[in-house]
Amino acid sequence: MNFGASIHSAPMPPRYVAVCGDSDPQTRHQEAAREVGKLLAEAGAVVLCGGYGGVMEAVAAGASEAGGTVVGILSGADREGANEYLTITLATGLGQARNAVLATASDAVIAIGSSGWGTLSEIAHARRLGRPVVGLETWRVEGLDQAGSPAEAVRRVLA
Repeated sequence: MNFGASIHSAPMPPRYVAVCGDSDPQTRHQEAAREVGKLLAEAGAVVLCGGYGGVMEAVAAGASEAGGTVVGILSGADREGANEYLTITLATGLGQARNAVLATASDAVIAIGSSGWGTLSEIAHARRLGRPVVGLETWRVEGLDQAGSPAEAVRRVLA
C-alpha cells in the first residue's frame, strides 16, 4: 500500500472561522459582517457564530447567500431564537460559556464591533488558545490585529 499518495491527493480541509460581534439587530456593523460572511464562504471556509441576531445573523446571511456552511453555537438549551441562515444549529445550554466553545472550535476569529462584553470574552478565549484574531472596529487589545475592511480581515485569517 502506498499511504503517502493518498495523503498528498487529499483536498485541504476547510478553515473554520468564528465571527463574533454584538447581538443588537440594529448594529451598524451588519454590512461589514454580511460581507465577511460572503467572502469566507466564497473562500471555502466554514463560518462559526453565536447563531442569534445582529452581527451573528448578518455574517450567517452573507455566508449562506454565497452557498457557504454556517454553524451556530447557541448559548441556550434549545434552538429557539436561532437565526434562519444557519446550516447547522448546536444548542449547548452553556450560556456565556459557549464563547469558549466557539473560540475552541475555530482556527481563527474575526471580531466585529466592540459594544459587548461577549465579543471581548470571545477574543480573550481565542487569544488564550493561540488562535489568530483580526478585528474590524473592535476592542483595542494587545495581540489583536486590526483590519481596515472586511476583505482585509478575511485575507488575514485565511493566510
